[in-house]
Amino acid sequence: MPQEPVVGAAHAFWLAGRQATGTDTFEVTSPWDGRTVATVSVPTDAQTEEAVAAAYAVREDFAATPAHIRAAALDHVSRRLAERTEEIARLISAENGKPIKWARGEVGRAVSVFRFAAEEARRFNGGEAQRLDTDAGGQGRLALTRRFPKGVVLGIAPFNFPLNLCAHKVAPAIAAGAPIILKPAPATPLSGLVLGELLAETDLPAGSWSILPVPNDRMADLVQDERLPVISFTGSEKVGYAIMDSVPRKHCTLELGGNGAAVVLADWASDADLDWAATRIATFSNYQGGQSCISVQRVIADAAVYDRLLPRIVAAVEAQVTGDPADDATDVGPLVSEDAAQRVESWVSEAVDAGAQLLTGGKRDGASYAPTVLTDVPAGTTLSCEEVFGPVLTVQKVDGEAEAFAAVNDSKYGLQAGVFTHDVQVAFRAHRALEVGGVVIGDVPSYRADQMPYGGAKQSGVGREGVRFAMEDYTYERVLVLTGLAL
Repeated sequence: MPQEPVVGAAHAFWLAGRQATGTDTFEVTSPWDGRTVATVSVPTDAQTEEAVAAAYAVREDFAATPAHIRAAALDHVSRRLAERTEEIARLISAENGKPIKWARGEVGRAVSVFRFAAEEARRFNGGEAQRLDTDAGGQGRLALTRRFPKGVVLGIAPFNFPLNLCAHKVAPAIAAGAPIILKPAPATPLSGLVLGELLAETDLPAGSWSILPVPNDRMADLVQDERLPVISFTGSEKVGYAIMDSVPRKHCTLELGGNGAAVVLADWASDADLDWAATRIATFSNYQGGQSCISVQRVIADAAVYDRLLPRIVAAVEAQVTGDPADDATDVGPLVSEDAAQRVESWVSEAVDAGAQLLTGGKRDGASYAPTVLTDVPAGTTLSCEEVFGPVLTVQKVDGEAEAFAAVNDSKYGLQAGVFTHDVQVAFRAHRALEVGGVVIGDVPSYRADQMPYGGAKQSGVGREGVRFAMEDYTYERVLVLTGLAL
């Protein structure tokens, strides 16, 4: 039998590489059954200041830390995550409500993120030499370009991938030699605190990292602190742009919302094609309870395949197993809170009242919401415009490629899109035409490899994650000009 998470003394946080406790605590509860998973200590204002001051003080030394030391630390964390996969997956499932099979996958991805970061730490910043004697005034001169950290990073992580999205803040910062203050989501801080356990086993300099579960109402002080010139935020559009607007002179990477579209074109027409598309759509509209920025929220199907595809989608959605996230058979667990499920319920009700057709689902039980499919959702309803962040799917019929691509772009969001087609020419047209950060051909928009550039267009954010791309965001180019050389 799987072990339950231990409930006992308050979990310490990590202040400049060491464990510490504050005067206040808060409880982390399971969205599935409401039980207390853990009690977590909250840093005081003085402790938060100590962490920031320590990171700022060590920034130059950490930037100069040999690459092999940073790489070794990242390799160590990767190995230790792999060794503790089941334990950490159970912890993610308990605090987040994520089905255990998806939680195991999340740990596996974090293992890869730290491994990728170790590899990048060894090869990043190798420098580029440029001859300047292409003009007479540059004779005997050579420019050498290297990258240096912009300063301390403030990483703000969300609840939906409580381990892997913390990894996407921490690992690139360490690889680039930038100190980091990590603020995990208040609903799911335990996975981030586990990273602290593993980082504490390494030889990284004291002060180069802290993990502080400060409440959201104290985040503004960290955002405004001039000693933290880089902010990496994953979360809602509203909060992300409020952060960027409040600190216009800081460098902000924002990974925000989406309403991912899966386009099924007329050439994706065999029974095998449609079965595959329906299965992938059903799985990835409901995985993580739909609480993923690139989950499938919209299906845009060509009229030539619509009537054959729609019943397959409904059947595949109804086949999703809902229930206890600790059960290996469960596909869809609860949302992160009952409030989140009530919001989804209200958006679906609004759409149905406006004329949408509910084909399956539409029922709430506490924090759980049944996998749901709707058609004929009127334009202007909340469900048609905003990110639902729940297990809800809308399906619409279009006539041809141009209308399909226009439907994808008819959104303020632009994170990723999936296009089911066999035509390579269509694939390249989609890549050119779709106003998104990533286009996936022959699959849903929910695919993300942790080493690839990941981020959005329009209101889906600015900047890119993916280990090397985040490292570039955390650093800037500095040119060294050498003179008097015999080139």
